[in-house]
Amino acid sequence: MADSEALPSLAGDPVAVEALLQAVFGVVVDEAIQKGTSASQKCHYSIQKGAAFLGLGTDSVRVVKADERGKMVPEDLERQIGMAEAEGAVPFLVSATSGTTVLGAFDPLEAIADVCQRHGLWLHVDAAWGGSVLLSQTHRHLLDGIQRADSVAWNPHKLLAAGLQCSALLLQDTSNLLKRCHGSQASYLFQQDKFYDVALDTGDKVVQCGRRVDCLKLWLMWKAQGDQGLERRIDQAFALARYLVEEIKKREGLELVMEPEFLNVCFWFVPPSLRGKQERPDYHERLSKVAPVLKERMVKEGSMMIGYQPHGTRGNFFRVVVANPALTCADMDFLLNELERLGQDL
Repeated sequence: MADSEALPSLAGDPVAVEALLQAVFGVVVDEAIQKGTSASQKCHYSIQKGAAFLGLGTDSVRVVKADERGKMVPEDLERQIGMAEAEGAVPFLVSATSGTTVLGAFDPLEAIADVCQRHGLWLHVDAAWGGSVLLSQTHRHLLDGIQRADSVAWNPHKLLAAGLQCSALLLQDTSNLLKRCHGSQASYLFQQDKFYDVALDTGDKVVQCGRRVDCLKLWLMWKAQGDQGLERRIDQAFALARYLVEEIKKREGLELVMEPEFLNVCFWFVPPSLRGKQERPDYHERLSKVAPVLKERMVKEGSMMIGYQPHGTRGNFFRVVVANPALTCADMDFLLNELERLGQDL
């Protein structure tokens, strides 16, 4: 089950597929539960891709409702599980999200873990985007309950800015589960009589066999920055996101989608022609066309690049993800000034 606004994983790396494989291992599955807002409505698209790759089919994924902030609703997760069981399906995995792609939402992991524990389900947490917050003493509360997950996907190449790609799959299991899931015992590659501990050979434990030593990027960065250096990087990103939010509130023509709890700052640029005209029947339709026009202008000028997207019933809005450690308050000021300049004739 997945929540409907989850963050990043399968497209860039196989960690979500790995987690699904581990949950499937040793289990006969008639139908998996789709996560939503279970995978939640805000879950990452990799959940459905994982179900397809495993042969379960995308219909085996059930979506759990998310609340207005994009967080999975545990009560609906419980309801979806009951419905699946009543239909003769065999739920086996719930995919929660810590740091969804658009709104940066963190699912309530303690409550979700309680549901999983009651029903004997594997809890996977997609913390690809938000997992690095654990390194901050100030903000790690956003991931309360993650210690109860059976598996966690984490991408240091996102918030920590490790070189692409750098992804980790963390497991509670200590029984060499990856080997049992994927091992093919190819003796021409994975000899068992080597002079060193053959448990160090990871090639027979993963889906793709040959791969780069991605963990070296994380190790080198951690050695160079230290715990405190990485914590400062995260805390500074939060502080800069807060600066941007407060500046948006001060300016005419800028409207927050919601108060962010993470580094995803989502807002509309309301052009002069639409200001004070929220009651017009075509207001939202016209507002939704503004972000694509501004995106084209900024790209053609080469001044900046900001993502935009619709979300549920909300029309297109900008999403600024404040993660680059080189960003400053001056960059945030430039961003807003440039939007105003590019959109002054709209």
